[in-house]
Amino acid sequence: MKKITFIFLFCFLSIQLKANYLLLVMDKTQKNHLKAYGIAYWILKKNLEVDWLLNYKGGSFAFKHAPELESELNVRGVGYQVISDAQYNQILNEIANPDANMDVMKLEKPPKVAVYSPKTKQPWDDAVTLVLTYAEIPYETIFDDDVMGDKLSTYDWLHLHHEDFTGQYGKFYAAFRNEPWFQKEKQESERIATKYGFSKVSQLKLAVVKKIRDFCAGGGFMFAMCSATDTFDIALAAEGVDICEAVYDGDAADRNAQQRLNFNNTFAFKDFQLEMNAYVYEYSNIDNQSHERPGLNEKTDFFQLFKFSAKYDPIPTMLTQNHENLINGFMGQTTAFKKKLIKSEVLVMGETKSANEARYIHGTFAKGTWTFYGGHDPEDYQHFVGEEPTDLKLHPNSPGYRLILNNILFPAAKKKKKKT
Repeated sequence: MKKITFIFLFCFLSIQLKANYLLLVMDKTQKNHLKAYGIAYWILKKNLEVDWLLNYKGGSFAFKHAPELESELNVRGVGYQVISDAQYNQILNEIANPDANMDVMKLEKPPKVAVYSPKTKQPWDDAVTLVLTYAEIPYETIFDDDVMGDKLSTYDWLHLHHEDFTGQYGKFYAAFRNEPWFQKEKQESERIATKYGFSKVSQLKLAVVKKIRDFCAGGGFMFAMCSATDTFDIALAAEGVDICEAVYDGDAADRNAQQRLNFNNTFAFKDFQLEMNAYVYEYSNIDNQSHERPGLNEKTDFFQLFKFSAKYDPIPTMLTQNHENLINGFMGQTTAFKKKLIKSEVLVMGETKSANEARYIHGTFAKGTWTFYGGHDPEDYQHFVGEEPTDLKLHPNSPGYRLILNNILFPAAKKKKKKT
């Protein structure tokens, strides 16, 4: 009996010694894709390294085995495999094959995350804060005072909430100008503008946009969704031009505003036409509106992710890691970007070909990068003001939300050196 017990213990210990890695497969078999990103971030916070296996079974994660890490995986409900060092080396050899469109990115340091969002309570949720909270990735909320106080330099990654950087209060004047939340936001914005010596909110917002532009230039990573995408570029193009009607700032807009736009200043868009009517719920013709998308509805609206070379184009490869190639479409104040209005140097990572529109685009600015993602909530096709926020417990494998989390992790990446 003692001999049998000894043999059992010897075999058990041998298996444990060989079980050197934890592998989080991110294909369709994964139980909770979104929580897996939170695990990767949590491990980085412990000063441990994570390998991101690009295009290997949906963009899997791997890291050295430890009982504490395995326990946390079980607590958070993330699927994993325990594999030996030899098995992991076999995976690495498979990835290293020149014919395989795969690569390994080493994640080394967790990015410090900031979300640009007003302190006043707005009657809608934000997909990024929802998924950060669900994935258990920490973030800090900042707004105009923080940006003007030069606090951006203390962060690595910045998300722009569904903001209007043109000073037109989200073009909500027609429908919501008498609502308490609208009035409170307007008063708060005017107070901050006055504090920094600006006579108009549009001038304050332009100063904020330029600070964010400098953040990118210095090596920061900026991510924006919905109306924060096009209004960011509109503000840059309209520097020195009054595009706000009297209902917003007390005086008439410049009648020659369109002709005075400078598209050399923008990140992503060119040649767009402004929509300056205060009663029209659009900023410009950048957004591909519902009536311009014939045949697309909740059942037929999809956009396709592009495939990039993992070994030669690692950044877009990281940003498009997913277990699905077709992503369900979803609407927002800014839903999609007309391809004809996107600058040639901008990288389109997701498109709806039938509508000639881009949904997910990326670019560089000096030492930093930016990513624009159209729409409001990847799991709510048409989200209305005042609606309840999405419960991500019901969508732990959301492909649309995965794209957001790709953006949060990629600043931590460093290409793994090949063994010689």
